Amino acid sequence: MKVIGLIDEACCAGARMSKAAKVIGISCRTIQRWHQEGDVKGDARSQSAKDRTPHNKLTEQEQDKVLSIVNSPEFANLPPSQIVPILADQDQYIASESTFYRLLRETKQLEHRGKAKAPTRKRPEPLQADAPNQLWSWDITYLATTVKGVFYYLYLFMDVFSRKIVGWEVYEEQSADLAANLIRKSCLREGIAGNELLLHSDNGSPMKGATMLATLQQLGVMPSFSRPSVSDDNPYSESLFKTLKYRPGFPDKPFDSLEEARTWVAGFQHWYNEEHRHSSLKFVTPGQRHRGDDAEILEKRRAVYKGARSKMPERWAGNTRNWIPVGTVYLNPGKPVKKEEQIKQKIA
Repeated sequence: MKVIGLIDEACCAGARMSKAAKVIGISCRTIQRWHQEGDVKGDARSQSAKDRTPHNKLTEQEQDKVLSIVNSPEFANLPPSQIVPILADQDQYIASESTFYRLLRETKQLEHRGKAKAPTRKRPEPLQADAPNQLWSWDITYLATTVKGVFYYLYLFMDVFSRKIVGWEVYEEQSADLAANLIRKSCLREGIAGNELLLHSDNGSPMKGATMLATLQQLGVMPSFSRPSVSDDNPYSESLFKTLKYRPGFPDKPFDSLEEARTWVAGFQHWYNEEHRHSSLKFVTPGQRHRGDDAEILEKRRAVYKGARSKMPERWAGNTRNWIPVGTVYLNPGKPVKKEEQIKQKIA
């Protein structure tokens, strides 16, 4: 059955069965029953299940009455959560609050109502980098100390294209002045002067402090910020912090001194930049990617696989592993089409 095949394909690609089944218009339990019954030639639902209409469904006249009420001058600027209690105070019950919302949603009227502007949720413009030192990301994370309630703060700058840590420092406080001093040193070390660099961060006070912004202007660095309260607008820094805190070498006990914390982070930086083979970079190190050595390394791997296949072609049913270097890297790219939407398009 085509529907079963499409749903299985979506689930194998990572979609949830409940979401895929909802797109088709059937329940998840129905899909499970079809699998249990084996080879299904057609829609196994009974005719009554397909055509069943809820006994308490509103008539067309009742639905029109609900829509006329919510669009009347008296209620046009109010949500159903306000309309239904007002009608009750007027000794009227037309329908439940959820029914009001459902009808507004079905008629595409469930939008911001009133004079105040609707909150904007526009996704930021995507940023991209096809070479080192075009796009950096930075953030600050906590490092626990032996004094309860007291933390050290790790300031960390990374190159999004190569994932290399290009600057870091551990301080006892969060400050725009400290951040400005660190970005100045990092740009000098990487030779950023005269080059166009975008620096992405969240909306913390050290990121948007006057000293930090003035320093970026002096360096010719363009700042970029995440949307307020949206953590996944800065995913590269968040991912790096998870790698830092969840790797086996992270200390089991809090840091006893600032020097101890700095010593550990220095060791982590060397490991991450020069020893850690990054899964998103075809398993080359960030340092190799940053220096441009990845193309030669991956070409050698491709030659090894090609030679192995020529000796034992029966071991490969298809192509050998893809060792082509990663190209352009994007920060906050456009929202991909969901697996459920792909199913709907195929069925249509």
